[in-house]
Amino acid sequence: MATTAYTADFAEAASDVSRVEQLRRLRRLAKLARIMDTAVGIPGTRFRFGADALLGLVPVFGDATGAIIGLAIVNEGRRLGLPKRKIARMLYNLGVDATIGAVPLVGDVFDVYFKAHKRNIRVIMDHFALTENDL
Repeated sequence: MATTAYTADFAEAASDVSRVEQLRRLRRLAKLARIMDTAVGIPGTRFRFGADALLGLVPVFGDATGAIIGLAIVNEGRRLGLPKRKIARMLYNLGVDATIGAVPLVGDVFDVYFKAHKRNIRVIMDHFALTENDL
């Protein structure tokens, strides 16, 4: 009997650890998305942009770098157990951002408004029924 109770307590503790680890990973992803999409605000406005928009100013290399960082977020979502449908949605967001972002001038403006990384974090958070306050 004591062995069964101990095993049940251990399983419960292991699930708590996985939840703590999951939240830690989600916080890290949310921080990365913030840096990429909304790190800098223009005083007196609600206008925000991030490293993705700045990287997009560098031809080819900048857009590729933003896409690679976005793929890291998608991969982490896959590792967290998101279903294929949600992974496909995240890849779509990233594909739109990378494709239109590669167009000179138009892509730079698009990068400021589309915010693919934040959209992908929202997909992950919706899957786990989390809000920004939970992180």
